[in-house]
Amino acid sequence: MQPATRSIAVAGPASAALRHRSARTATTPFVCLGCRSVQRRQQQHRRPFSGTVSTQTDLRSGLTKLTSRRLISVSGPDASKFLQGVITNNIDAPHNANGFYTGFLTAQGRVVHDVIIYPDELGPEPGKRSFLIEVDANEAMTLHKHIKRYKLRSKFNLKLLDPEERALYHAWNDVDQSGPWSKLIDEIQKDGNPRTVPDPRVPAFGSRVIVNQTSSSSSLTDNDLTPESSYHLRRFLLGIPEGQSEIISGSALPLESNMDVMNGIDFRKGCYVGQELTIRTKHRGVVRKRILPCILYSEGAAPEIPADGPGQLEALEKLLKPEVDEGVKAEMIPQGASIDKVDKKSRSAPGKWLRGIGNVGLALCRLEVMTDTVLPGETPGMYSPEQDFVVSLGGGEGSEVEAKKLKVKAFVPFWLKDVWRIEAEKAEEERRMREELLGERESDVE
Repeated sequence: MQPATRSIAVAGPASAALRHRSARTATTPFVCLGCRSVQRRQQQHRRPFSGTVSTQTDLRSGLTKLTSRRLISVSGPDASKFLQGVITNNIDAPHNANGFYTGFLTAQGRVVHDVIIYPDELGPEPGKRSFLIEVDANEAMTLHKHIKRYKLRSKFNLKLLDPEERALYHAWNDVDQSGPWSKLIDEIQKDGNPRTVPDPRVPAFGSRVIVNQTSSSSSLTDNDLTPESSYHLRRFLLGIPEGQSEIISGSALPLESNMDVMNGIDFRKGCYVGQELTIRTKHRGVVRKRILPCILYSEGAAPEIPADGPGQLEALEKLLKPEVDEGVKAEMIPQGASIDKVDKKSRSAPGKWLRGIGNVGLALCRLEVMTDTVLPGETPGMYSPEQDFVVSLGGGEGSEVEAKKLKVKAFVPFWLKDVWRIEAEKAEEERRMREELLGERESDVE
């Protein structure tokens, strides 16, 4: 919950201003400059959403302008070579030609920024490869400085684009491919040298549309578009984390943040910053935690999660509420709040809350504890359908808000189960081929 703010009068006699300042000083505790900067950064990460939950039509088909994202232009002879050495994906892979999801890591393998990179045919240097990097709007300047710091003698130009230069939209349509949203997409693309790219993370999520605002003659206004909160709700229900308020910069691991299952990591490319830990975790470790969608509720039995399949999202919409309880929303839960078992304290919390809206959100969950997922090489047994999990709301010490607890139901989205099934089938096929090859060699020896 955001603390209440007090307006400060800027006009009036000097004595009144001094009295007002003295009153503030007497009631407001001292906060050092370092702590103020941390608080300011946390408040930036908590971008407010709309207070209303969108209708089913908004979640099943829509077009929204992504003000929560910014674009950075990278162009020049060394642009491709530089990016290849600092991102987790392969910029030269043929399947990444239209755009791809990737991330910047620390040397210890922690995520700094998750981004989507697009080739830019309208780059400032004709004949040379140019790219657009889509990043969290609150982190755009930080990423700009990060790239500039490691540029050294590489020959490329770097520019943080103004939203008035390039506009970024997201479109989705699960209902009617010839419906009104298709016409709106045609409208925003009018004379704007548009680029429409299927979202590279999850095929069912929708498409990105990049429009050159300087040449576009579109007459669309914000009132013609879907609220951006509908985009975030859809993203939460599909379990797609985005930005550094959900993939915490400097602490989140790429595999726990679903970057591997969202096509964000190429495990066969050459060296890049943070590769060693990422590759080791993939081939020698087990990913026990993942960012998953969660439904919040206050009393009674946990909500029934719809069956797997493309229709799961439509069924989940019926569970959406603008509030969990009267006056209580997911936005009131502080980032990083521990998710614990009801009446049971574990040595380590099974989950950690990240972000939400209404009665849904995302959390980093321990798979074998909070879901019925069976990890590779292990047997089921830790998960119990009867076990409830709770998360506490933020508030002052001893306040009623602090004592309030909400129940949490985590679930694995259908697309993630499909990815795991395909990976298991591939692993089984590889195992079978190795056994056949070993049998042939033994026969040859005999």
